[in-house]
Amino acid sequence: MPQTPDYIRISDEIIEDLHSGRVQPGEKLPSIADMAGRFGVSSSTIQMVYVRLEALRVIRRRQGKGIFITDPATWMREP
Repeated sequence: MPQTPDYIRISDEIIEDLHSGRVQPGEKLPSIADMAGRFGVSSSTIQMVYVRLEALRVIRRRQGKGIFITDPATWMREP
């Protein structure tokens, strides 16, 4: 059975944290370096996590401010 790539596993964990309420809309996410240390992966893996979450509209980057969780109403819609 193929192993799930780290960037998918980590981004899914962040989404689960949102669903459970451990992370709130508007909350600022840690820096790429901090997240890499937390999960024990490279900074390029965390960059891929953030790219995936941004593509899913779960986060939004603000130049010079950081990376923030968006309102779930913008991405938790019925298909």
